[in-house]
Amino acid sequence: MNICMAHRGWSGKAPENTMTAIRLALAEPAIQAMEIDVQLSSNGVPVLIHDFTLERTTNGSGLVKDHTLEELRQLDAGKWLDEKFAGEKIPTLEEALIAVKGRCRLNIELKATSDMYPGIAEKVLALLEQYGMKQEVCLTSFDHELIRHVRTLDQQIETGLIIYGRPVLMLEQLEEAGASILSMGYPFLNKELAVAAIEKGFKVIAWTLDEPAHIREVMSWHPDVQICTNHPDRMLEFV
Repeated sequence: MNICMAHRGWSGKAPENTMTAIRLALAEPAIQAMEIDVQLSSNGVPVLIHDFTLERTTNGSGLVKDHTLEELRQLDAGKWLDEKFAGEKIPTLEEALIAVKGRCRLNIELKATSDMYPGIAEKVLALLEQYGMKQEVCLTSFDHELIRHVRTLDQQIETGLIIYGRPVLMLEQLEEAGASILSMGYPFLNKELAVAAIEKGFKVIAWTLDEPAHIREVMSWHPDVQICTNHPDRMLEFV
């Protein structure tokens, strides 16, 4: 059975990477997994936000990493989508972990590189250890070096590479990074590659699928392909 993964929480219904989007996803039992994006505030606190800049999803401006947690918490992270979400805050990873623990599998994307956010892997792993959630999450990133670093810190945590494109020797790159998950942009994924990866023991996440026809097509490739979508309801019609 294909796993339904809510992209940035239920971002088709609520502002992405907010507690409202997370709670909506948790309220639907058929949603088995959730993807969120993590960066660091200037004082080193893991927070949920996708863009490196604040303008698109908050009423702030500038880089996320140049603001303290206190400054980030003063921003409105909901009004941009709809007036009814005014007052929504940028959550901390800790808040998200407390809400999700024991209820849903979590795909935590580590944004950017270890150079941009020194210590991000250590801080995320420390929170997972604190809340006893290492078996409930995977850590994914576009940055191969960051995933390799995670593996040196913790051999047990599940890790994955995020790929947008069709690089050569892709499965070999996963092996070299110590990753067990291929998280791939849907336009570059096909049935042959997905099945080959699964048969080699990798988990496969296809993102971001929002058109019902595309969702149904990818579900037909293999029952183990995980579907990451902004609109879980469109997938659940087929489940």
